[in-house]
Amino acid sequence: MLPLPSNVMALPSADRREKLRIMEALLFAAKEPLKEKELALHFGAEEDVQALLEELQGLYAGRGVNLVRVAGKWAFRTADDLSYLLERQAVAQRRLSRAALETLAIIAYHQPVTRAEIEEIRGVSTSKGTLDVLLETGWVKLRGRRRAPGRPVTYGTTDDFLEHFGFEQIQDLPGLRELKGAGLLDSNLPPGFSMPSPDDAAELREDEDPLEDEEGEEPLGVNDDDVLAEDEPAETEKQSD
Repeated sequence: MLPLPSNVMALPSADRREKLRIMEALLFAAKEPLKEKELALHFGAEEDVQALLEELQGLYAGRGVNLVRVAGKWAFRTADDLSYLLERQAVAQRRLSRAALETLAIIAYHQPVTRAEIEEIRGVSTSKGTLDVLLETGWVKLRGRRRAPGRPVTYGTTDDFLEHFGFEQIQDLPGLRELKGAGLLDSNLPPGFSMPSPDDAAELREDEDPLEDEEGEEPLGVNDDDVLAEDEPAETEKQSD
């Protein structure tokens, strides 16, 4: 086969293909999802990086891996219809107790939320081990301190939470209709029942102060003798006064 003329690469179509190859290589080699501004560093200032990403996304739409946007970043992920192939590995790596899953859901929908507020919603005391596990996974973070007696710590979700569950933004969490359709909520809900509007904005609320190194309540609000087994933290029903 004769070599291509030297001027072929200067053609727009060939130049476009090369840019897509560069974008593909950067995303494939990345250990974590990349922001558009990080990808833009490898192109000229006039380059429409978003258009390149959308074109590359279209090229991978019918393949075993797809280019997706999660937590405002871009990454290659296994196609949704093939995710069952990796289900065993994912469960083996991060298996959470029911208590941890319930606590995670409450934090995701109600953030910023304190431990006392989590217990109020669940109706049971939440062990230190449950919050420890969620913090260790990197899906939950300490946000600040509530401007209330005792200055309790507030919790919120992280970008890792969005990336792991495949959400572009926290507002993509299932709503009332989806949860009822999945059988996770009773179809006969009390009148006036409504779902909270998730908001993971990084800015502290008016009733939150920044976390500081200070004496007083520990980040998890418990004593050392409250530590329980990591595999299945015990839970006790809250006692009314």
